[in-house]
Amino acid sequence: MNLLKGKVALVTGAGDGIGRGIALAFAREGADVAVCARRVENVKETARLVEALGCKAHWGAFDICEESAIAAFCADAEKALGSVSILVNNAAVMPVVDIEEMTAEQFDQCVGAKFKSAVFMSKHCIPQMRRAGGGSIIHMASVTGNVGFAKHAVYGACNSALIGLARGQAMELAPLNIRVNSVSPGTVDSPMLTRYVADSGEDPVALRASFDKGHPRGKVASIDDVANTFVFLASDLAANITAQDVRCDGGFSFKGGQAAV
Repeated sequence: MNLLKGKVALVTGAGDGIGRGIALAFAREGADVAVCARRVENVKETARLVEALGCKAHWGAFDICEESAIAAFCADAEKALGSVSILVNNAAVMPVVDIEEMTAEQFDQCVGAKFKSAVFMSKHCIPQMRRAGGGSIIHMASVTGNVGFAKHAVYGACNSALIGLARGQAMELAPLNIRVNSVSPGTVDSPMLTRYVADSGEDPVALRASFDKGHPRGKVASIDDVANTFVFLASDLAANITAQDVRCDGGFSFKGGQAAV
Protein backbone atom coordinates (compact mmCIF):
# COMPACT_ATOMS: atom_id res chain seq x y z
CA MET A 1 0.00 0.00 0.00
CA ASN A 2 1.07 3.59 -0.61
CA LEU A 3 -1.36 5.63 1.45
CA LEU A 4 1.26 8.33 2.10
CA LYS A 5 3.23 8.21 -1.15
CA GLY A 6 4.77 11.59 -1.99
CA LYS A 7 4.16 13.04 1.49
CA VAL A 8 6.69 14.30 4.02
CA ALA A 9 6.10 13.52 7.69
CA LEU A 10 7.74 14.81 10.85
CA VAL A 11 7.59 12.73 14.04
CA THR A 12 8.86 13.94 17.42
CA GLY A 13 9.96 11.61 20.20
CA ALA A 14 10.97 9.10 17.53
CA GLY A 15 14.06 7.65 19.19
CA ASP A 16 12.33 4.40 20.10
CA GLY A 17 8.97 2.94 21.05
CA ILE A 18 5.75 4.35 19.65
CA GLY A 19 7.45 7.31 17.94
CA ARG A 20 9.77 5.00 16.03
CA GLY A 21 6.85 2.72 15.24
CA ILE A 22 4.87 5.61 13.75
CA ALA A 23 7.85 6.78 11.68
CA LEU A 24 8.36 3.29 10.25
CA ALA A 25 4.64 2.82 9.59
CA PHE A 26 4.66 6.08 7.62
CA ALA A 27 7.70 4.94 5.63
CA ARG A 28 6.04 1.62 4.83
CA GLU A 29 3.22 3.67 3.30
CA GLY A 30 5.66 5.65 1.15
CA ALA A 31 6.32 8.83 3.16
CA ASP A 32 9.72 10.44 3.63
CA VAL A 33 10.17 11.08 7.34
CA ALA A 34 11.97 13.61 9.53
CA VAL A 35 12.52 12.31 13.05
CA CYS A 36 13.80 13.91 16.23
CA ALA A 37 14.50 12.88 19.81
CA ARG A 38 16.91 13.65 22.62
CA ARG A 39 19.37 10.79 22.14
CA VAL A 40 21.56 10.91 19.03
CA GLU A 41 22.15 7.19 18.60
CA ASN A 42 18.48 6.30 19.04
CA VAL A 43 17.16 8.79 16.51
CA LYS A 44 19.94 8.01 14.02
CA GLU A 45 18.85 4.37 14.17
CA THR A 46 15.24 5.33 13.48
CA ALA A 47 16.38 7.32 10.44
CA ARG A 48 18.44 4.35 9.25
CA LEU A 49 15.42 2.07 9.53
CA VAL A 50 13.29 4.53 7.54
CA GLU A 51 15.91 4.56 4.79
CA ALA A 52 16.05 0.75 4.85
CA LEU A 53 12.38 0.82 3.83
CA GLY A 54 13.30 2.79 0.71
CA CYS A 55 12.28 6.26 1.90
CA LYS A 56 14.33 9.37 2.65
CA ALA A 57 14.98 10.40 6.25
CA HIS A 58 16.25 13.42 8.13
CA TRP A 59 17.08 13.33 11.84
CA GLY A 60 17.84 15.73 14.66
CA ALA A 61 18.71 15.43 18.35
CA PHE A 62 17.89 18.44 20.52
CA ASP A 63 15.87 19.77 23.45
CA ILE A 64 12.27 19.71 22.22
CA CYS A 65 11.38 22.43 24.75
CA GLU A 66 13.46 25.06 22.93
CA GLU A 67 11.60 26.95 20.19
CA SER A 68 14.83 27.99 18.46
CA ALA A 69 15.86 24.34 18.13
CA ILE A 70 12.41 23.42 16.83
CA ALA A 71 12.52 26.20 14.23
CA ALA A 72 15.97 25.15 13.01
CA PHE A 73 15.00 21.49 12.75
CA CYS A 74 11.80 22.21 10.82
CA ALA A 75 13.71 24.44 8.39
CA ASP A 76 16.41 21.81 7.88
CA ALA A 77 13.81 19.09 7.37
CA GLU A 78 12.14 21.10 4.61
CA LYS A 79 15.49 21.63 2.87
CA ALA A 80 16.27 17.91 3.07
CA LEU A 81 12.88 16.38 2.27
CA GLY A 82 10.48 19.08 1.08
CA SER A 83 7.55 20.73 2.82
CA VAL A 84 6.11 18.78 5.75
CA SER A 85 2.44 17.85 5.32
CA ILE A 86 2.15 15.43 8.27
CA LEU A 87 3.15 16.37 11.83
CA VAL A 88 3.02 13.95 14.75
CA ASN A 89 3.68 15.50 18.15
CA ASN A 90 4.68 12.42 20.12
CA ALA A 91 7.44 13.67 22.45
CA ALA A 92 6.73 13.18 26.15
CA VAL A 93 8.17 13.18 29.64
CA MET A 94 5.97 11.35 32.16
CA PRO A 95 6.70 12.06 35.83
CA VAL A 96 5.00 9.54 38.11
CA VAL A 97 4.66 11.52 41.32
CA ASP A 98 2.12 12.93 43.75
CA ILE A 99 1.44 16.64 43.29
CA GLU A 100 2.71 17.44 46.80
CA GLU A 101 6.07 15.90 45.87
CA MET A 102 6.42 17.32 42.33
CA THR A 103 9.37 19.61 41.70
CA ALA A 104 9.36 22.65 39.45
CA GLU A 105 11.87 20.88 37.20
CA GLN A 106 9.60 17.83 36.77
CA PHE A 107 6.65 20.10 36.00
CA ASP A 108 8.59 22.13 33.42
CA GLN A 109 9.95 19.01 31.73
CA CYS A 110 6.51 17.43 31.46
CA VAL A 111 4.70 20.53 30.19
CA GLY A 112 7.59 21.47 27.92
CA ALA A 113 8.02 18.11 26.22
CA LYS A 114 4.35 17.20 26.05
CA PHE A 115 2.48 20.45 25.42
CA LYS A 116 4.82 23.36 24.66
CA SER A 117 6.63 21.36 21.97
CA ALA A 118 3.33 20.53 20.26
CA VAL A 119 2.41 24.21 20.09
CA PHE A 120 5.72 25.32 18.62
CA MET A 121 6.18 22.35 16.31
CA SER A 122 2.77 23.25 14.92
CA LYS A 123 3.78 26.90 14.62
CA HIS A 124 6.82 26.08 12.51
CA CYS A 125 5.23 23.34 10.39
CA ILE A 126 2.02 25.17 9.46
CA PRO A 127 3.80 27.45 6.94
CA GLN A 128 5.21 24.33 5.27
CA MET A 129 1.74 22.79 5.15
CA ARG A 130 0.49 25.97 3.46
CA ARG A 131 3.16 25.46 0.82
CA ALA A 132 2.22 21.78 0.51
CA GLY A 133 -1.44 22.64 -0.03
CA GLY A 134 -2.68 21.18 3.24
CA GLY A 135 -1.81 18.61 5.84
CA SER A 136 -2.57 16.63 8.96
CA ILE A 137 -1.43 17.40 12.50
CA ILE A 138 -1.84 14.59 15.02
CA HIS A 139 -1.13 15.06 18.72
CA MET A 140 -0.26 12.03 20.84
CA ALA A 141 -2.55 12.34 23.83
CA SER A 142 -3.38 9.50 26.24
CA VAL A 143 -6.10 7.76 28.15
CA THR A 144 -4.77 9.78 31.10
CA GLY A 145 -6.26 12.84 29.44
CA ASN A 146 -9.71 11.25 29.62
CA VAL A 147 -9.54 9.31 32.90
CA GLY A 148 -8.01 10.42 36.21
CA PHE A 149 -4.87 8.58 37.29
CA ALA A 150 -3.14 8.82 40.65
CA LYS A 151 0.43 10.13 40.37
CA HIS A 152 -0.23 11.22 36.76
CA ALA A 153 -2.20 14.42 37.38
CA VAL A 154 0.12 16.81 35.52
CA TYR A 155 0.84 14.34 32.72
CA GLY A 156 -2.90 13.73 32.35
CA ALA A 157 -3.59 17.47 32.33
CA CYS A 158 -1.07 17.92 29.51
CA ASN A 159 -2.86 15.26 27.49
CA SER A 160 -6.21 16.93 28.13
CA ALA A 161 -4.61 20.15 26.93
CA LEU A 162 -3.47 18.45 23.71
CA ILE A 163 -7.02 17.25 23.05
CA GLY A 164 -8.26 20.82 23.47
CA LEU A 165 -5.41 22.16 21.35
CA ALA A 166 -6.35 19.84 18.50
CA ARG A 167 -9.95 21.04 18.54
CA GLY A 168 -9.01 24.70 18.51
CA GLN A 169 -6.36 24.23 15.84
CA ALA A 170 -8.79 22.24 13.72
CA MET A 171 -11.16 25.21 13.56
CA GLU A 172 -8.33 27.65 12.97
CA LEU A 173 -6.65 25.64 10.21
CA ALA A 174 -9.61 24.12 8.36
CA PRO A 175 -9.59 26.94 5.74
CA LEU A 176 -5.99 25.93 4.94
CA ASN A 177 -6.97 22.30 4.31
CA ILE A 178 -5.12 21.25 7.47
CA ARG A 179 -6.81 18.68 9.67
CA VAL A 180 -5.94 18.37 13.37
CA ASN A 181 -6.74 15.43 15.62
CA SER A 182 -5.44 13.72 18.73
CA VAL A 183 -5.02 10.04 19.56
CA SER A 184 -5.45 8.70 23.10
CA PRO A 185 -3.94 5.23 23.52
CA GLY A 186 -4.30 3.15 26.62
CA THR A 187 -1.29 1.23 27.84
CA VAL A 188 1.09 0.19 25.06
CA ASP A 189 3.68 -2.59 25.07
CA SER A 190 6.58 -0.18 24.61
CA PRO A 191 9.96 0.74 26.13
CA MET A 192 8.16 3.39 28.22
CA LEU A 193 6.02 0.67 29.82
CA THR A 194 9.09 -1.48 30.42
CA ARG A 195 10.84 1.40 32.18
CA TYR A 196 7.71 2.26 34.17
CA VAL A 197 7.39 -1.30 35.46
CA ALA A 198 11.10 -1.55 36.27
CA ASP A 199 11.08 1.73 38.22
CA SER A 200 7.84 1.08 40.11
CA GLY A 201 9.33 -0.84 43.02
CA GLU A 202 6.53 -3.39 42.64
CA ASP A 203 6.69 -7.04 41.54
CA PRO A 204 7.39 -6.50 37.81
CA VAL A 205 5.64 -9.67 36.64
CA ALA A 206 2.49 -8.98 38.65
CA LEU A 207 2.39 -5.31 37.69
CA ARG A 208 2.86 -6.06 33.99
CA ALA A 209 0.06 -8.64 34.16
CA SER A 210 -2.22 -6.10 35.86
CA PHE A 211 -1.91 -3.79 32.84
CA ASP A 212 -3.08 -6.55 30.52
CA LYS A 213 -5.93 -7.45 32.84
CA GLY A 214 -7.07 -3.83 33.01
CA HIS A 215 -7.89 -3.76 29.29
CA PRO A 216 -11.18 -5.31 28.13
CA ARG A 217 -9.56 -7.54 25.48
CA GLY A 218 -7.10 -8.88 28.04
CA LYS A 219 -3.93 -7.31 26.69
CA VAL A 220 -2.37 -3.92 26.17
CA ALA A 221 -1.93 -2.46 22.69
CA SER A 222 1.02 -3.21 20.47
CA ILE A 223 3.02 -0.36 18.95
CA ASP A 224 1.57 -1.28 15.55
CA ASP A 225 -1.98 -1.01 16.93
CA VAL A 226 -1.30 2.64 17.70
CA ALA A 227 0.88 3.42 14.67
CA ASN A 228 -1.80 2.19 12.28
CA THR A 229 -4.24 4.72 13.75
CA PHE A 230 -1.78 7.49 12.93
CA VAL A 231 -1.37 6.21 9.37
CA PHE A 232 -5.13 6.37 8.87
CA LEU A 233 -5.45 9.90 10.29
CA ALA A 234 -2.49 11.10 8.22
CA SER A 235 -3.91 9.68 5.00
CA ASP A 236 -6.58 10.92 2.63
CA LEU A 237 -8.83 8.14 3.93
CA ALA A 238 -9.46 10.45 6.91
CA ALA A 239 -10.18 13.52 4.76
CA ASN A 240 -13.39 14.32 6.66
CA ILE A 241 -12.02 13.69 10.15
CA THR A 242 -10.82 16.68 12.15
CA ALA A 243 -11.17 18.04 15.70
CA GLN A 244 -11.51 14.49 17.03
CA ASP A 245 -9.82 12.56 19.83
CA VAL A 246 -9.49 8.93 18.76
CA ARG A 247 -9.44 6.70 21.82
CA CYS A 248 -7.15 3.92 20.67
CA ASP A 249 -7.29 2.35 24.12
CA GLY A 250 -9.00 -1.02 23.63
CA GLY A 251 -12.00 0.23 25.60
CA PHE A 252 -9.97 0.96 28.73
CA SER A 253 -11.38 4.44 29.34
CA PHE A 254 -14.92 3.03 29.32
CA LYS A 255 -14.11 0.05 31.53
CA GLY A 256 -12.33 2.21 34.11
CA GLY A 257 -9.79 1.16 36.68
CA GLN A 258 -6.05 1.62 37.04
CA ALA A 259 -3.17 -0.78 37.38
CA ALA A 260 -1.64 -0.76 40.85
CA VAL A 261 1.44 1.39 41.32
